[in-house]
Amino acid sequence: MGKTYDEITPQLAEWLSRQEMFFVATAPLSCDGMVNCSPKGMDTFRILAEREVAYLDLTGSGIETAAHIRENGRMVFMFCSFSGPPKIVRLHGMGQVVTPGSPEYERLAELYPDYPGARAVIRCDLRRISDSCGFSVPVYEYIGQRETLSKWANAKGPDGLRTYRRETNRRSLDGLPGLEPPAGTPTR
Repeated sequence: MGKTYDEITPQLAEWLSRQEMFFVATAPLSCDGMVNCSPKGMDTFRILAEREVAYLDLTGSGIETAAHIRENGRMVFMFCSFSGPPKIVRLHGMGQVVTPGSPEYERLAELYPDYPGARAVIRCDLRRISDSCGFSVPVYEYIGQRETLSKWANAKGPDGLRTYRRETNRRSLDGLPGLEPPAGTPTR
């Protein structure tokens, strides 16, 4: 039923681009650390090459993904077909947190809409690309993206977002270093 791929094929890329939501999972090295799985949406996923993907990381309540990637790099993306034929695709790889102010961030940020609260781009070199049946995934009707996060970030403004990240995104739940942009780094 499942298949592994040497690269993201054009057909797989087209299928991935139609999915409105994906999940990112990471874990710390510590065996008693917490595994994290975060849902993502808002047109933040990009295929950079046949074995390289990225997503725009927006300011949120936690910093687990970035903290785990900074510690060990391991991550997996999971996409599920919630409409149409059932299918699940997993992209396993080694991630990198690319922060504002770096030339790579500026280059990658151009690939995304200008979302308020962008705090990093998570780039991933893929080591395994696979699909599976998805037969047990329920069928859902897509209505649209929520505007709540963008409205929240706009209301906070750049200074408020920097303060929020400093207060709530400094450390992961396991105490790993989070993500704090250099002082004076503008937020989008």
